[in-house]
Amino acid sequence: MITGENLKAFIIKSLKLEDIGINDIKDDMPLFGSEGLGLDSVDSIELVLTLEREYGVKIGKSENYQEIFSSVSSLLNFINAQK
Repeated sequence: MITGENLKAFIIKSLKLEDIGINDIKDDMPLFGSEGLGLDSVDSIELVLTLEREYGVKIGKSENYQEIFSSVSSLLNFINAQK
């Protein structure tokens, strides 16, 4: 089981978000859009690939992306449910 802190650190490292620290990312913060972390579609592709490789989860259906990637906590819940 991974923790929110581990996932935040992983997101920062894998997407090279150099100006953001773990404490800057709130659990319920949207990952995409200007009101959240500000990730874009290129970031989503990179994040999916690295999550699948690092945590062994399969994120296959794009219609579930919005729900899975709505926040750090929703992504964390998805990953831990797959493990």
